Formats: sequence, structure tokens, C-alpha cells
Amino acid sequence: MRKKIVAGNWKMNNGLSETIELINDLKQNLSDSDVKVMIAPSYPFLKTAVDQVGDGSIEVISQNINDNKSGAYTGEVSIDMLNSIGVNTTLIGHSERRAYYNEDDALLLKKINLALESNMDIIFCFGEELKDRKSNSYFDIVKAQLENTVMKLEPNSWKNIVLAYEPVWAIGTGETASAEQAQEIHKFVRNCISEHFSSEIADNVPILYGGSVKPSNAVEIFNKKDVDGGLIGGAALNAHDFVEIIKANN
Repeated sequence: MRKKIVAGNWKMNNGLSETIELINDLKQNLSDSDVKVMIAPSYPFLKTAVDQVGDGSIEVISQNINDNKSGAYTGEVSIDMLNSIGVNTTLIGHSERRAYYNEDDALLLKKINLALESNMDIIFCFGEELKDRKSNSYFDIVKAQLENTVMKLEPNSWKNIVLAYEPVWAIGTGETASAEQAQEIHKFVRNCISEHFSSEIADNVPILYGGSVKPSNAVEIFNKKDVDGGLIGGAALNAHDFVEIIKANN
């Protein structure tokens, strides 16, 4: 049975007081469920967030990692630093890292391998841009992004992998892929994994949808067979909306 996951990526939002307040609101309003809840605050507040969630049902994760274990990389944060404060999962390959910081597949693979060597779990993000969708080349784009990265891993590495499909054209634009469009890609990805590795790996890897998920569309999206939850951006900054999205995945 695949894990149901809802992860909130707070991006470069919320100061210390807002971070504390939002976590408090989530803790007060989250009831017991089978959904794994994750939050990714900004780097300066990760330790505060880890301490605040305690041993509860919320896991604090990182938005990014550096591709080096340590060294003279001013302004960067290493996996060992994250592990030392109790952060053991990271996003890799988010569309904004690809677009704004020119992170290509070769760099992302290096990050993936380093994370796995350090026993860190990964939420690996992928997805097409609007031009790819309009030209009907999105299957090829998605397949290439996977073949250049996670498809190069050993089969036993997949127990530490969660995938997150991000149609770039539906992030922060108010546009949302329909539930059918999300299911189409998720099923395609699962088939690719099955062909490359095995049906067992394909059937067990969680695939999240990330792209303007809101309480109003979450149930429809999450009810699709191959959608195992969401990577939530803007709506994760509002406790009520985030909780409603989590409930939609029960």
C-alpha cells in the first residue's frame, strides 16, 4: 500500500513568528489520519520547526541541498548540517530551482546520489513547461527528466524516493491541471518505472501532484488512482486551507 503524503513547500515565505504560528495552527487542527504530513520552512527556521513539531505527525523537510558534502561554498547548506538538526528528507529538482538557478539533470543526479549516500529521503520534482504542453511533447520531456536522473539509480534506492509531478504552467499561475491530466502523467510515469525496473517498484513509489492545489480541487485530484497526495505551495501557507487539503487525501 503506497503512502499518502501531503507536503507543504513554504518557499521564501514566513519569518520566525509566522513560522511558529503556522506550525501551532497545524498542530491544533490536524487530527489523526493515515496521511503523512510534511512541511518545508525556510532554512533559518528549520531547527525551530523541528523542535516545535516534536514527535508528532508532522515531518520537517528541506527545500534544497547542496551537491557537495562540505567545503568552501559560501551561503550553502549541506546534508550533514540538515541531518544534525533532525531533517532527513529534502526536495530535489523543484521547478523554481531548475528555472531560476539553472539546475540541470546532471546536477540533480549528483544531489540525488549524495542524498542517498547520506541516508536522506528525497522528494524528486519533475514536470513540463507550457510550451511542452502546447506542443504535445510533455510525455517526452517528463520521460527524459526521469531517465537522466532517478532512472539511473539502483532498484534498492527507490525505497527512499517520492516523486512529485509539477506541471510548471500550473504553479503560481492559478491554472491547474485537471484531475484527468494529472492522472494521465502519473500513470505514464508509473508505467515508465515498471518497464525500466519492475512493477513492484512502480506500484510502491508515491507520486505526488504539485500545481495550484486548493481545497476546492483537492478531492477530485487525490481521488485519482495514481495520485498519492500533493506538493503544495501557496495553499500551504494558510493553515485552514492546508488542513482541508490534507483531509481531502484521507
